[in-house]
Amino acid sequence: MERNGFFVIKIAMAILFGMAVAILPLQAEDKEKIDQKKADISKMAEETLASLYKTKPSTKQNIADAAGYAVFSSFGMKLKLVGGGSGKGMAVDNKTKQETFMKMAELQAGLGFGVKKFRLIWIFEKQDDLNKFINTGVELTGQTTAAAKAGGEGKAFAGAISISPGVWLYQLTDEGLALDFTAKGTKYFKDKTLN
Repeated sequence: MERNGFFVIKIAMAILFGMAVAILPLQAEDKEKIDQKKADISKMAEETLASLYKTKPSTKQNIADAAGYAVFSSFGMKLKLVGGGSGKGMAVDNKTKQETFMKMAELQAGLGFGVKKFRLIWIFEKQDDLNKFINTGVELTGQTTAAAKAGGEGKAFAGAISISPGVWLYQLTDEGLALDFTAKGTKYFKDKTLN
């Protein structure tokens, strides 16, 4: 009887070992994919910031002096009455250098056709605003957009849209800096897979 019990334990261990060996490459592959996605987002952020600095050189100092910033790349499409888009990006805490990978999702209603691609650069002057953006996310509605169009005054952040006091947003398209804010109905949130 003891021999049978020992034999069953050996078989169970062999099965578990086989499963572990099969799973390890999958985990390594997943880690490689995650690392590659992070690298792609970091590269996009660097390229976007370089474009912004070329267009508006003063923004380099604004970002350096801020509590932090976030950079997103978005792709959207609109067909007839409904449109939407998605994007990926990252937020960076200037003090700790902590990078948080994030997603964005957009939903639009209204008549129209077209495809749009743009990049967004958020600047957070205050730590509380940065922390709130990272930890609870932000949702921009049509009302937020209207308020943003009315803001953006002041020489220090010329060309930026004022989302709220101390929170600024630049929108870049292929043509350059956009003074019109088009990311209506957009929600920003942490990417659970990449963090």
